[in-house]
Amino acid sequence: MTERRYDIDWLRVIAIGLLLIYHAAIVFQPWGILIGFIQSNESLEWLWIPMALMNVWRIPLLFFVSGMGVCFAIRKRSWRQLISERSRRILLPFLVGVSLVVPLHVLIWQHYYSQEITYSLSRGHLWFLGNIFAYVILLLPLFYYLKLKVNTSFHQRLTSLMSHPLSLVLLIVLFVAETLIVDPDTYEMYALSWHGFYLGILAFTIGFIMAYAGNDFWESLLQWRWLYAGLAFSLYLVRLLVFELYPPKYLYPVETMTWIYAILGFAYKYLNRPGPALSYLSKAAYPVYIWHMVFLYAGAVIVLPGSLSTELKFFMVTLISLAGSVLVYELLIKRIKYLGLLFGYSQPSEKKINKQMEISAVSL
Repeated sequence: MTERRYDIDWLRVIAIGLLLIYHAAIVFQPWGILIGFIQSNESLEWLWIPMALMNVWRIPLLFFVSGMGVCFAIRKRSWRQLISERSRRILLPFLVGVSLVVPLHVLIWQHYYSQEITYSLSRGHLWFLGNIFAYVILLLPLFYYLKLKVNTSFHQRLTSLMSHPLSLVLLIVLFVAETLIVDPDTYEMYALSWHGFYLGILAFTIGFIMAYAGNDFWESLLQWRWLYAGLAFSLYLVRLLVFELYPPKYLYPVETMTWIYAILGFAYKYLNRPGPALSYLSKAAYPVYIWHMVFLYAGAVIVLPGSLSTELKFFMVTLISLAGSVLVYELLIKRIKYLGLLFGYSQPSEKKINKQMEISAVSL
């Protein structure tokens, strides 16, 4: 089965979009400066309630769908082709972003806080791209071994296991084990940490296996999605009302996995269809994400000293972050071939454009 899974494309776009909003919200938290953000003097601490709801699944979801993407990719690619493609689409934009884009927003931060102006190399907000490429290289032998096992008794047993609703319990045990063994200071601090690396490689591997398991797994998610959603929201309410958002560490991954199962189930139900919006957003997502922090910091410098209400400042900073990075994408990255290559955008071939037009016409 080689049909494209549009719900996975949508989830990648949505996860990246949520990251843009999440980063803007950090500007208005009383601890933003501690993790390198320009911080508003007036906080919107109520924003932390919805931010905390997303925090346990927003980054894991990216790793899950990235693993799924590799599973779909290897069906038609050799290992050399996969490495070449991932190097072009992930490694090159990561290296260019780390060397050129991240230092730009660090420079804005240094200027705003009257620090010494220096060129600073850091993975910054692009850390997860480096992780994903590392996972591809590390797990390549396993993935191609599993490819050889498609339609064997092993594949059938794995499909049966993953398709059972209690597979959620098994995966929860794995993620709880990671959390207890690594014992991170903060569960949600995924960036530039060993916890983020190990949780990421676990989610990436399981995401691959979810796609590898085939339709039976997804039909199971579809059938039980409301139960998973109810469990996830109940666990969030327990975290919020009983533990004031800071429960014992072993409870975090339980909530993470119930959210992941629920989100995947609803996406499979409602988002598995193509369209012009997805075609545009799936190409724009990575370039816009790479550049958005520059405009987020620039927007904070422009907006924060003003006399607007704090809520309006949050809206304006978010808008500038999005609008600025979309303009760079539209005016430069899409139109200059080699610049697009550096930031993860590839010009569609004429054949591909015609195919997309046919799909869009059918979907209308």
